[in-house]
Amino acid sequence: MAGSLEGQVAIVTGAGGALGTEVTSVLLGAAATVVGIDRGSRGDAPNHGANRFAADLTSAADVARVINEVAAKMGRINILVHVMGGFAGGMSIADTDDATWQKMMNLNLNAAFYALRAVVPVMRKAGQGRIIAIASRQAVQPAANVGAYSASKAALLSLVQTVALENKDKGIRANVILPGTMDTAANRAAMPKANYDKWVKPAHVADVIVMLAGGTGGDITGAAIPIYGPEG
Repeated sequence: MAGSLEGQVAIVTGAGGALGTEVTSVLLGAAATVVGIDRGSRGDAPNHGANRFAADLTSAADVARVINEVAAKMGRINILVHVMGGFAGGMSIADTDDATWQKMMNLNLNAAFYALRAVVPVMRKAGQGRIIAIASRQAVQPAANVGAYSASKAALLSLVQTVALENKDKGIRANVILPGTMDTAANRAAMPKANYDKWVKPAHVADVIVMLAGGTGGDITGAAIPIYGPEG
């Protein structure tokens, strides 16, 4: 796929995480100009070829600021890959406290809403755009004791599918990827006895993202794409 995204400006939120790092690398390999946004970035200092911007993605004002800065510096935003998210829980709905509920909504839903609200007008003005968000298998197959997480990811799926419906007229395509358990260092540390061979490789998710961002993705919008691992 090298060269297939040449001339395209792609934002990756949560670029410093395990999946964000993989997505950034694959997009760069496809010749995209990549802008990584996360809380820990130092201004726009390059990182392995990517431009880096710092922002608190759970702050509406900070997201609006950073998207305006990216659009002004880069001149356009062709692709938004919303990777940023998080997990908290491990308790029943009856036992879930307000802090856990709000944390999941802030990390997994509100941040996406703020990013979409800021990026969509830029894409509509240009008459094109690709949006890819990372949700979770649990958005469509909830599990016990992770209700806040599952609900936040289900709401993210609905949000992006609504964006797809609202913006077809301007050639904007919006899709969601639903990974199963990802093979990351953090998940291995949390579940040391698991069979990692059954987990989803971040590189496989990144490959699907590049497909959706490229020519083939022009025929796909409003999709919820499962990537559940070798045994599904």
